[in-house]
Amino acid sequence: MTTNRVKTGIDGLDEMLGGGFLPQTANLIEGAPGTGKTTLGMQFIYNGIVKYNEPGLIITFEEFPRQYYYDAAGLGWDFARLEKEGRLKIIMTSPEVSQKDLEDVGGIVENLVTTMGIRRILVDSMTHFERITQNQTELRAIQYGFINALKREGLTSLLTKESPALLGEAPEGDSDLAFVVDSYSILRYVEIDSAIRKAMLVLKMRGSDHAKDIRQYDIDTQTGFQLKAKFEGQEGILSGSPRRSMIDAFDEAFIK
Repeated sequence: MTTNRVKTGIDGLDEMLGGGFLPQTANLIEGAPGTGKTTLGMQFIYNGIVKYNEPGLIITFEEFPRQYYYDAAGLGWDFARLEKEGRLKIIMTSPEVSQKDLEDVGGIVENLVTTMGIRRILVDSMTHFERITQNQTELRAIQYGFINALKREGLTSLLTKESPALLGEAPEGDSDLAFVVDSYSILRYVEIDSAIRKAMLVLKMRGSDHAKDIRQYDIDTQTGFQLKAKFEGQEGILSGSPRRSMIDAFDEAFIK
């Protein structure tokens, strides 16, 4: 079912998501450094503005707004112009300040939703919330409160999170945030034939069906995040060291 969806505008990804994200949901993208989490998030915001007339907000805990201008310009997206036009806002802050802002009546985010009609938000990245507390139960409560506050504002959010795993599975217990969000996707590096490729998998999507296969993707310097075909004839993709499937090996040895 593709009605009433918040589309990413990225070819192939909306199909994986059953038509797009569900409205007013929190959607987590987790991956190692350099896998393209921020690029995917910026593209979600940019496409929302230019394709679907949905103003966007970027909350960053690690980069100045000018870095987003620079990175976006390299992909042909004029974030500075969109801000001047009142269709985009980029705010550099801290998890503590943003959490407090969403708790207060008449906070910055609430005002932006009212004055600019903000519909989409990128939070880059949720990893920084881990510095607030070492207590995992308390951390999950903080994350839950933050995400619910975004939903109360009527926002569809894309949240990024760093993964310590460059290749292979993340350590057990690393994805507590996955239990809080509505959808959870991972980006991974994969080594195939002595070359590094990138893989994406949608692990969870609450209230909707989604594609279960693992897709290849690239970050194109002209167009951004590009989802490609699924991996064929390979097993163990998420382990970081794929191998040919038994069926593929049998075909190669006895049929072809």
